[in-house]
Amino acid sequence: MMDYILTTNALTKKFGSYKASNEVSIHVQRGDIYGLIGRNGAGKTTLMKMIGGLTHPTSGSFEITGKNGEKTEKMMPKVGILIEAPGLYPNMTAMQNLKTKAIALGIKDESYLQGLLKEVGLENTGKKKAKQFSLGMKQRLGIAMALVNQPELLILDEPINGLDPQGIAEMRQILHHLCNDRGITILISSHILDELSKVATRYGIIHEGKLLEEASKEELFARCSERLELKTNDITKTLEVLNSMGFSKIEVKDDTINIYERLNEGGQITVALAKENIMTNEIALKSDALEDYYFQLTGGQSND
Repeated sequence: MMDYILTTNALTKKFGSYKASNEVSIHVQRGDIYGLIGRNGAGKTTLMKMIGGLTHPTSGSFEITGKNGEKTEKMMPKVGILIEAPGLYPNMTAMQNLKTKAIALGIKDESYLQGLLKEVGLENTGKKKAKQFSLGMKQRLGIAMALVNQPELLILDEPINGLDPQGIAEMRQILHHLCNDRGITILISSHILDELSKVATRYGIIHEGKLLEEASKEELFARCSERLELKTNDITKTLEVLNSMGFSKIEVKDDTINIYERLNEGGQITVALAKENIMTNEIALKSDALEDYYFQLTGGQSND
């Protein structure tokens, strides 16, 4: 039996006639880093706000640790939330910001708060004010504040958006630590699919407010079409050889021949081409990136 820490049941949010979230039903297992994939405006933030108790659903319901989402007062102590920009006091230090959150929760253990700062790499910021922090530092402080109440579920909306490569790497390390070492389940959204693929263990793909697909990392990557990419010095003759060998699932893109069947026969192909004096410049097994699969699924096109 699956141990779901979060389930949503046809969760819907309407603004007038527009459905920002349209009967979305996701299933987040305890211990997952569950990645919500979707373009900006796909409905990720609206879904997270409903789960976090920041907005009321128009219809549908959700459960966290088996408790109905309408009973917000029973649910919230188990949830940490960072949606959109962290709510920081710009003229306070990292520790002072943490203390304001801790006081509201009745927590007075300063060593515990110092430990949270260490977990997110901010233990040495001293008297530096939050307004002087980089975007990455502000995001990490926002995560520390979301951890004050020792949540079982952490909800993070686009935490890597706008970060530089170093900031993204630091965020990735923190997420792995929280999940693997602290046992915190994480629901994270992003439109940067390549980075999300480096941390998420399960995915929900959202498009125009609807959940199109749920899959584990292994299932999703298996659906990204594998192919042999072949480059030779003569495309026309190469196609003739491939046809004579019985290959039919073939596509030519620029100077590359993509073969979508019998992917273990690269050696035989090379030998057959050599017999016809065709030089193989490159042959390799490739698969689509997560972003490519997403655009195929939604019928859209990459911005690249």
